[in-house]
Amino acid sequence: MMADLSGTNNSEEPNEPVHADLPDNPTTGDEMRDESTPSQARPEVPTREVSTTVNDMSSTDTTMNFSQEFAAQIASIDSNVTAEEQESIAALPSGSALMVVRRGPNAGARFLLDANHTSVGRHPNADIFLDDVTVSRRHADFLRIGTAFTVKDLGSLNGTYFNGERIETAVLSDGAEVQVGKFRLTFYASRLDLARAASE
Repeated sequence: MMADLSGTNNSEEPNEPVHADLPDNPTTGDEMRDESTPSQARPEVPTREVSTTVNDMSSTDTTMNFSQEFAAQIASIDSNVTAEEQESIAALPSGSALMVVRRGPNAGARFLLDANHTSVGRHPNADIFLDDVTVSRRHADFLRIGTAFTVKDLGSLNGTYFNGERIETAVLSDGAEVQVGKFRLTFYASRLDLARAASE
């Protein structure tokens, strides 16, 4: 079958004029429409009237005051923490902590730090097993000293990062991010230990 590409119209209807200044698809919004174009050229979009009432608030004080305790509670809430994770964090005994995977193949996984030494790596015997080629077999260690925790890189190929900076050793603080390969984990300290430290 041959197609006629000569540009002539073989039908009996006359050719309609083509407006070069109009887009082929007027609903894309990529180009400006000429206001003189008839409204029937674009599809009808259903609209809905929204009414709002504005009260005169110039004489009303709208300042809200919160206690310092409430402000501290709000500041300590991470927007990524689920209700189940909040319960787990609140239940942590003194001397323990929780690592939650935020990014990586097993996002959402939780690891309890309750020993003086917790190994991290791609080795199947690692305490925290992170199965990805970006993680070294023996990548890093979490070390507990009293109620404080540190992370120590073990000479891994891709490094260990603490709050975005490559480190060899760093003391972990509540809400800090530790990156091991392409895994990003958030550290949550025991609330008992945080309260004790705040009162000292």
